[in-house]
Amino acid sequence: MSAATTHLLLIDPQNDFCDIPGAALPVPGANADLQRVADLLAQHGARFDAIHVTLDSHNPVDIAHPRWWRNAAGESPAPFTLISVDDVSAGKWAARDPARQAQSLAYVNALAAQGHYQLIIWPEHCLLGSWGHNVHAGLHAALNHWAREHMRLVHYQLKGMNEATEHYSAIKAEVPDINDPRTLPDAAWIHTLAQADTIVIAGEALSHCVAGTVRDLADQLGPDNVHKLVLLTDCTSPVSGFETQGEDFIRELTARGMRTVTSNQLFG
Repeated sequence: MSAATTHLLLIDPQNDFCDIPGAALPVPGANADLQRVADLLAQHGARFDAIHVTLDSHNPVDIAHPRWWRNAAGESPAPFTLISVDDVSAGKWAARDPARQAQSLAYVNALAAQGHYQLIIWPEHCLLGSWGHNVHAGLHAALNHWAREHMRLVHYQLKGMNEATEHYSAIKAEVPDINDPRTLPDAAWIHTLAQADTIVIAGEALSHCVAGTVRDLADQLGPDNVHKLVLLTDCTSPVSGFETQGEDFIRELTARGMRTVTSNQLFG
């Protein structure tokens, strides 16, 4: 019988989500969360057989960024504005590029049909090539040390590069595009994750990208394998104002079989 394997899945541990100077979308507690992951790797790195890091990856022009939209005065919506089907149908908000108006209306309609949530506008964040896209410095050093020490590659999984859909989950976009594989589940990656006996999860933000990724991963693994998922509750935090969504996610997934521990409890 082969030895049990443990994978570490770090969701969007990037500067723009850290509560540090210069961050575009700081999550309260994120800097300390990610430093605890770095400390865990320093103490117990040998216990992880593989490490996966998802990276939120955007361009300035994005359907969930202000510049995509305009009102009648030509003004962009402020960050954290909600945009509904009625808002777009009535012309309260329109695509700044008229050629994308029909696509934009179809998108908010698709969100409404899912019954999940309305489109929310975020500050420009995790722009490709920017400081904000980079991994938290202390954690990045710990990841590179792990790679050198164990002669293994850290797997980086980018998400969010299709500008016409939100992409909270690293598994699939909110409204997948069948013509863009980047918005669809990566079968090879999911197969790799499925081979692990335990998948330890940390990262930002609990209320959004962690919740979306873990929900979708649980669906991909199937009900008999949700027990493989272990959330480090002291290594993830919700976006301010979305604490209830984070609590609801933990309640939902633990009911499905996910386990929760703190980083200092993980290995006893």
